[in-house]
Amino acid sequence: MANLEPVHGISFQDWAEMSKVISSGVAAETVYAAMGIDGAVWDELTAIWSRRMAEDTSFQMSALFGQYWEKEVANPKLKNIRPNVSPEGKENLEKLRTDRYFYEELSAARDSAYGHGLDGAQWILDNYGINLGDFQTIAMQYMTRRTSGEERAEETREFLNYREEKKKEYDERFSRDAGGNIADDVEF
Repeated sequence: MANLEPVHGISFQDWAEMSKVISSGVAAETVYAAMGIDGAVWDELTAIWSRRMAEDTSFQMSALFGQYWEKEVANPKLKNIRPNVSPEGKENLEKLRTDRYFYEELSAARDSAYGHGLDGAQWILDNYGINLGDFQTIAMQYMTRRTSGEERAEETREFLNYREEKKKEYDERFSRDAGGNIADDVEF
């Protein structure tokens, strides 16, 4: 059974929502102040809630965490805290919500960036104005469609194949931008 007892008066949902708001690009100190805590308490909350999630063999907490990320923030202290998003970022975010191929392409780009030693989430923020929190919220929505059966198996295969094609393109791009792969000049 998952241990959902609050820690320092902060519920699991509060902690998940705080994590979501911070990952959206809002300064952590702003979130701490809204909840009446400081960085030391945040660190302890994160350690305790993370440990409890890891110990939860029922995966109830992981499922709840995903649900909290997928939905709008409910805590009234956090509800109106928003990151600054450029007009281009707002436009790209809406496209990410409605264009699955765009989502799959950016997922491929992020994965490829990480594989080339870059911060994939930062790359998406820099190039598309979409922060990690918003990206992950949309990722959870697409995952829910897939796991609920709303998305047919053929669709899932098509999207995954598209992502793989895009990942190869981004792998070539990031490799080229970095001056090629380390072993490109090795001949056998």
